[in-house]
Amino acid sequence: MEEETTQIDTTTVEAPIETDTAIKEEKKSKPLNKKFIGALIAIVALTVSYSAYTNGKLDAMLGKEDTGAVLGASIDKAEMEKFINENLVSNGYTATVTNITEESGLYKVELDVNGQAYTSYMTKDETKFFTSAIDMEEIKKAKEDAANETAATSEVTKSEKPVVELFVMSHCPYGTQIEKGMLPVVKALGDKIDFELKFCDYAMHGEKELNEQINQYCIAQNEPDKLVSYLECFLGAGDGTTCLAQVGIDKNKLGSCVKTTDNQYQITAGFNDKSTWKSGTYPVFSIFQEDVDAYGITGSPSLVVNGTKVSAGRDSQSLLNSVCSAFENAPEECNQALSSTSPSAGFGYGEGSDSGASCE
Repeated sequence: MEEETTQIDTTTVEAPIETDTAIKEEKKSKPLNKKFIGALIAIVALTVSYSAYTNGKLDAMLGKEDTGAVLGASIDKAEMEKFINENLVSNGYTATVTNITEESGLYKVELDVNGQAYTSYMTKDETKFFTSAIDMEEIKKAKEDAANETAATSEVTKSEKPVVELFVMSHCPYGTQIEKGMLPVVKALGDKIDFELKFCDYAMHGEKELNEQINQYCIAQNEPDKLVSYLECFLGAGDGTTCLAQVGIDKNKLGSCVKTTDNQYQITAGFNDKSTWKSGTYPVFSIFQEDVDAYGITGSPSLVVNGTKVSAGRDSQSLLNSVCSAFENAPEECNQALSSTSPSAGFGYGEGSDSGASCE
């Protein structure tokens, strides 16, 4: 996931601030309430005081003489608690030192602040106090686990004609980015693959997104041979009305399909009834709900090949390689060279970077 030694400002912390980003990521499964965040801030202030006092000054603050002796478990917990509570903890919070042990060449100090447990560390010369520590082995293991998970999801079942399903939101800048990378692949492989453009089960970009996605769904249903041309046009400027005319989409067929689809899936009705919105935040788009649930689609873009979610770059060459790896016998078209430069995010054709970002 996303160590350097920093100099800490010695100003007493009065108001709540954000705690260390790495710690928040590590503890994301157990969010702190405001009272506990405030308490942790008080402990951060302890770092300020301890790191500012070196060469025995911390001992003097705690009422100890600098004898040069290693205190270890003989550290007076009562004096430490008194110092913390009288100088660093405010607003009714109370800190209790529950245990002090040695770990990895440091003193491990376990604290209880108003019922919330915290672990801090202190150097053996008692001159530096750290509110937390990053376990390097845990980070390495997490990285290995993530790599193994990616490898597992990349093991796609092979077939004679791979099914390629791309889930996006029509106005998500990262969805449009991967679409611009995928269209050359679809054109290159033609009918040797079964390509399906699908949509997430909610829209983050308003009513215009809902309307556009119904249009694209209906084009794919009624005039699938025109979908790629329409998308090439739409991804340029996001002007669906102009592209419908430019590509020659049958407006009568489109209108009929849009009306039927809207009634069947209650898309407009759902938009007008916020009680139906996902998490009360975004209107739903349930045309592909069954597939979304089956694959665990959580955002745009998501690529599924032969029923398996895969991770791939957003440039055409990377996408071609990912799709071609799903053939039992890759056709000659898989040997051609496509662009290895990621398209720009959003509308318009330019060069961008493959950040792996998504709308979710």
